[in-house]
Amino acid sequence: MPAWHRLTCPAPKVEESIEVDVPVRIAYNQWTQFESFPHFMDGVERIEQRTDTLTHWVTKFGGVDREFDAEITEQIPDERVAWTTVGGEVKQAGVVTFHHLSDNKSKVMLQLDYDPEGFAENLGDKLGFVKRQITGDLKRFKEYIEDRGRETGSWRGEV
Repeated sequence: MPAWHRLTCPAPKVEESIEVDVPVRIAYNQWTQFESFPHFMDGVERIEQRTDTLTHWVTKFGGVDREFDAEITEQIPDERVAWTTVGGEVKQAGVVTFHHLSDNKSKVMLQLDYDPEGFAENLGDKLGFVKRQITGDLKRFKEYIEDRGRETGSWRGEV
């Protein structure tokens, strides 16, 4: 993308949220289990947690295969997980926050800033595919955690 475009055109941003019928602690704990994301995120083939703060992603969206690393830049138990991609051609940063609504209900909010690459990704962005993808992923997360009623694991450390 030309430098002038980056200066004059803000990166696309998506903000979505969903209420889940589990306590904040359970929703947060499950979200820290990055290797489980393929169970509810379409297009995510595999995630490897390489260190406490580094994950490696293998994805396939709209016939486009990508591999990239993401670094967790902030993690506060039961509150938030923030990340940014490092190196490579995928450019994104995001944060997911967890909000207590009641003893057995919480809200999961996801914000994502990304930089689409190439014609297909830019077209997909203009047609709202990323927003629909995130909405669907959050709905599948809700089903995944509510059907289980408990997390598959947890990481309670802070970054």
